[in-house]
Amino acid sequence: MTIRDLKRDGLNALLADQAISHVLSVLKAPGEETRIVGGVVRDALLGRVGSDIDLATTLLPEDVMRRATAASLKAIPTGIEHGTVTILFDARAFEVTTLREDVETDGRHAVVRFGRDFARDAERRDFTINALSLSGDGALHDTTGGEADLHAGRVRFIGDAATRIREDALRILRFFRFHARYGIGAPDEEGLRAAADAAEALDGLSRERVRSELLKLLEAPGAVQAVAEMRGAGLLARIVGAEGHLDRLERAVSMSANHGLPQSAVARLAALAVDSGTDAERLRQSLRLSNEEHACLQAYAAAREAIERLPVIAAADVRRLVATQDLGGLALVVAVMGDQRMSEMSVEARLAFERFLDGTRPVPVFPLSGGDLIAAGVPPGRSIGKGLAASHAFWLKRGCPSGKEERTLLLDHAVATARSKA
Repeated sequence: MTIRDLKRDGLNALLADQAISHVLSVLKAPGEETRIVGGVVRDALLGRVGSDIDLATTLLPEDVMRRATAASLKAIPTGIEHGTVTILFDARAFEVTTLREDVETDGRHAVVRFGRDFARDAERRDFTINALSLSGDGALHDTTGGEADLHAGRVRFIGDAATRIREDALRILRFFRFHARYGIGAPDEEGLRAAADAAEALDGLSRERVRSELLKLLEAPGAVQAVAEMRGAGLLARIVGAEGHLDRLERAVSMSANHGLPQSAVARLAALAVDSGTDAERLRQSLRLSNEEHACLQAYAAAREAIERLPVIAAADVRRLVATQDLGGLALVVAVMGDQRMSEMSVEARLAFERFLDGTRPVPVFPLSGGDLIAAGVPPGRSIGKGLAASHAFWLKRGCPSGKEERTLLLDHAVATARSKA
């Protein structure tokens, strides 16, 4: 039964690309062959345009360098010891790798030697849908059944799944990530079983590699189902340190993009695995998150904790929340709240929040600074901070009102507090 139509026209469009055609012509030599390989071929069959162009060739790396240089193309030996040369042309990068075959693998690294057999080179790849190659004459080469699997929306390991995972444990995460992007229905049973059996191998991976794969997975269209499968296989807790909230993740994935609501993978990670600042810190350490990514998790955690402290959420509470919390973090928390919490948010509060999100109502800003107190006669020192803190708390309690009269009231309150001896 036809599940997904493949678009052969996409392959023709790939070869019609003048930059690709030119690089292929530069690498053309008697007795040698160069093909377009991997993801760009897969995506072309799906009617998608890939940005990364990978080429596989029988030419040795030194010959690739020589031919590119002779054609006035810049050639960079980015991984020449592994057979990879990057050719720059027309402001694009083409990664050209000499055919290889494995000699030895240990789960993280492989010892390889150069080869001339495209079929053996394809067997080194992870999944059948990533092992397709396209010749310059338009012939599609498929020695692993990748085209049929792509047609069926099936992500399947090449050969024995357990063996492929032993070669590189990162393939556990890649299995779920590619299923989230290209799969239809349930994951391949053999692959799922092999991934679950090899769960402990995840502990030996670099946290940076795990982070990269997890965030790519969370951006994929089928992220919710894939994460659910990971949890069922006992893998999710090993990665994020918790069972995760699939209901929140589902709401984060499906929420509207209106009002600039967070749609990033990090926002989805927050919805899935963060309840508190402690969770955010744990994930920063375990996934080697950047400062910016950690800040996103912390903003979500702080907003979540602020909302959880409220028995009900009234319009005045919304003003206080947006005045003290990151608006993006609040938006994400509200978007993924369960039905019970949403029922505790008044209609007026929801409308007020929407107006803050769409910009029709400005976020309240505390109108005083230390300079205002000094101008009012308060001497510089600790009393300035005391006065501002008391006035800020007073402002929040009143629902963060604005206006000239309110500013005068706040200033009087701040000055009186600063001058008091209590």
